[in-house]
Amino acid sequence: GVYLDGGYGVGKTHLLASLWHATPAAPEVKAFGTFVELTNLVGALGFQQTVRTLGGHRLLCIDEFELDDPGDTVLVSTLLGKLVDAGVALAATSNTLPGKLGEGRFASVDFLREIQGLASRFRSLRIDGDDYRHRGLPEAPPPYSEEQVTKTAYATEGASLDDFPALLGHLATVHPSRYGALTEGLRAVCLTDVRAVPDQSTALRLVVLADRLYDREVPVLASGLPFDRLFSDDMLNGGYRKKYFRAISRLTALARDAKRLVAQ
Repeated sequence: GVYLDGGYGVGKTHLLASLWHATPAAPEVKAFGTFVELTNLVGALGFQQTVRTLGGHRLLCIDEFELDDPGDTVLVSTLLGKLVDAGVALAATSNTLPGKLGEGRFASVDFLREIQGLASRFRSLRIDGDDYRHRGLPEAPPPYSEEQVTKTAYATEGASLDDFPALLGHLATVHPSRYGALTEGLRAVCLTDVRAVPDQSTALRLVVLADRLYDREVPVLASGLPFDRLFSDDMLNGGYRKKYFRAISRLTALARDAKRLVAQ
């Protein structure tokens, strides 16, 4: 397998998608999805059915490869081993080298064999560069007033309007695998009273939501704190720091896209 390692916004996902398109195989025998979607697929189909479903593929592309807990480590290690044995080629992107997955997040030493087994299945390629989402672009617009956000929400067809703390509370009641469906059809997301995220579990849920909004290119208009102050210093210096920086990068890009809505 090929493992594209690098910072956020350097074009790894673009390269992975290009690889999928360039592979000379019918679309039905090559798959592309995020790591979260892969683990959700196992949850929906069961392990054996997932192996049967993907085992006939020529290529599996996995974007944003992360290991957040020991269960995922064992699950993914076993799944990818089965798929490689079935002849499936692997390609993945991540902000973390395969041998370092899980570092700083759980007692990865207890699962070192599984992590090293994963690493042995990939040839790592380093992708360096600046974050393209902000390269040469003006600074993100500062947060708007609550009145501006509310007025824009009502004036924009297909826009949602949510109080940020209430939205975070709602996310806790919805499985992250459903966040894509939650954002389906939205043309803009308007948030009032954006404030610092209170804890790591909430922060990780927000990261998933940010990824799904970014996948769908949904602009985000907000009042309150700017997005670069969502996460505490402890979070930005901890084991999930790369996820949080990716979320800040993506939300900032979506906030820039939302600027045109206010001008309408």
